[in-house]
Amino acid sequence: MNRKTIFEKIVRGALFASALLSIAAVLFISLFLFYRGLPLFKTVRVADFLFSSTWEPTAENPSYGILSFIIGSFYVTGLSLLIAVPIGLAAGAYLAELSGEKNGRIVRSAVELLAGVPSVVYGLFGIALITRVSRFLFGGSGFNIASASAVLAIMILPTIINVTEISLRSVNPLLKENSLALGATRWQTLKSVLMPAANKGIIAGVVLAMGRAMGETMAVLMVGGNAPIMPTQLNGMVRTLTMNIITDMSYATGDHLTSLFTTGIVLFIFIVLLNLTVQIIFKKSMEMK
Repeated sequence: MNRKTIFEKIVRGALFASALLSIAAVLFISLFLFYRGLPLFKTVRVADFLFSSTWEPTAENPSYGILSFIIGSFYVTGLSLLIAVPIGLAAGAYLAELSGEKNGRIVRSAVELLAGVPSVVYGLFGIALITRVSRFLFGGSGFNIASASAVLAIMILPTIINVTEISLRSVNPLLKENSLALGATRWQTLKSVLMPAANKGIIAGVVLAMGRAMGETMAVLMVGGNAPIMPTQLNGMVRTLTMNIITDMSYATGDHLTSLFTTGIVLFIFIVLLNLTVQIIFKKSMEMK
């Protein structure tokens, strides 16, 4: 056995160990979360936990209903997608097909910078500007669902833009060439040929962005109002699943603490389902190609 063979085996073993370590980390976190969270259901019914909106963990007769937080999470996430998806698709299409080399480089640099900004900075931006705009438009304090959704929309833009560009660039170039050869304009080709061909990859990117939005905490906490109430309107305060965990974790004990781990389980399941959706979409996309 020569040195080259030995070195290759060492490298292969190291890579395999790294892969096992990643799997072990995910399993450990998952098992720990379920170990700490599931005991809540010895004293609280699953239906009361998931379908009640009364969150009074420190009351004499405590209630641990997280329905308002689940709805708040989807409310804020959905609104942020409504804002970010059209802008992200347009920007991604521009980078993939319409921008020149110089303009494309400038826009990509801006998108990369946007992706690297810490969430607390987005929160500060939201407090300084977005809450004021929201206060002007909707009244109230400005710390509400609209502000939280706007901040989240900015945060998930890089994901949608990057995936849209990559998906459009991965389309078979013959489709574009044939469309142009038949007399279609670049815009017609983009709209009627490239976008439909890349739709599964784009949808997967939107789902990934949805997962990012649902898991965000700090920026939403800073501008959402953080009130444990059922969200009903744009100028109303909101508390999401992640906000609830970080708000109560510092002082929670007993069943209250356990309920926060159970909240984490619910969030974990939502994120896993989103990731599985992305994998299924990518698999179908690859099969079509």
